[in-house]
Amino acid sequence: MCRWAAYLGEAIFLEEIVTAPCHSLIVQSRHAREAKSPTNADGFGLAWYGDRPEPARYRDTLPAWSDGNLASLCRQIKSGLFLAHVRASTGGGTSRMNCHPFVSGRWSFMHNGQIGGFEKIRRVLENSLSDAVFDQREGTTDSELFFLLMIAEGLSRDPHGAVSRATSRVLEASRLAGVNPSLKLTAAFSDGQALYAIRYATDDQAPTLYTAAFAKGVGRCIVSEPFDRDGRAWHEIPQSSFVTMTRNCTSIHPFAPTVAELALAG
Repeated sequence: MCRWAAYLGEAIFLEEIVTAPCHSLIVQSRHAREAKSPTNADGFGLAWYGDRPEPARYRDTLPAWSDGNLASLCRQIKSGLFLAHVRASTGGGTSRMNCHPFVSGRWSFMHNGQIGGFEKIRRVLENSLSDAVFDQREGTTDSELFFLLMIAEGLSRDPHGAVSRATSRVLEASRLAGVNPSLKLTAAFSDGQALYAIRYATDDQAPTLYTAAFAKGVGRCIVSEPFDRDGRAWHEIPQSSFVTMTRNCTSIHPFAPTVAELALAG
């Protein structure tokens, strides 16, 4: 599966997380320590926020370690809020449209995990979207579709509730299709102001997630696995948790799918 890192705080160069540390995201793309797949070579992406509400984005299908443009951009760009992702595909071809982060308006989203039995429930989930939301779909991944489900479930008004309701849609679609519900969801997303993350899995084996202070008074990061082990206190996010990070504080709350009747097109 994938590796990712996100940061919120005072503006720093992206390289301070993505390329420079001893176990940076670039190193993790070649040799992740806490993932089933140690190699994450199916593309990469960045989304960062600046003076405008919508994020800038750079994605490509090359392995992250082999793209000289990525290293150059990270050395020059400073941002107080950014998301970075290296991909190990669990479905969907290797194309730019399938690389994370995904973007809609001011929102950005990236994911480590998968929807089990996706091909058996993909159509019903896509059909449950309005035309306006479905028309935003560019790629073929389960991750992008989950992001669109979040948008359909009111992401702009209620981030926690939107993820919960989107999760319920997936699980209910699986049940209706006679598929054992299976979802691994370790994701981060942002509206340019706050940074949100979730760690959840139906089998209680969610991909790893950690948070730490970047530097005293500077900001905080949330990552799939630590990018260093020296002089920084990393805290593992518990299973079934929803994280809200602002410039002033970080809160962690229990997460569970909303139990509700779902009208899914069939």
